[in-house]
Amino acid sequence: MAKKQVTLIFPQHLIKEPVIYMMAKEYSVVPNIRRARVTESVGEVTLELEGSEDSLQKAVAFLEKKGVKVEPVVGDVVS
Repeated sequence: MAKKQVTLIFPQHLIKEPVIYMMAKEYSVVPNIRRARVTESVGEVTLELEGSEDSLQKAVAFLEKKGVKVEPVVGDVVS
């Protein structure tokens, strides 16, 4: 199993959508929320994702396609 830490920045229209749940279910990735901040205009969540390397890549691509900005956490180590 690989791990990846990312910060997700959600645009206003996606704040109330269950995007993390859909990603986890669709790609068999386990999300662990490390930090979250949500306002009326933007949502920011730092996650640790765990799954196969292929699943992690597909999960990130899914988020980006939905319109979520995905940024790697500085010092991210895949083990």
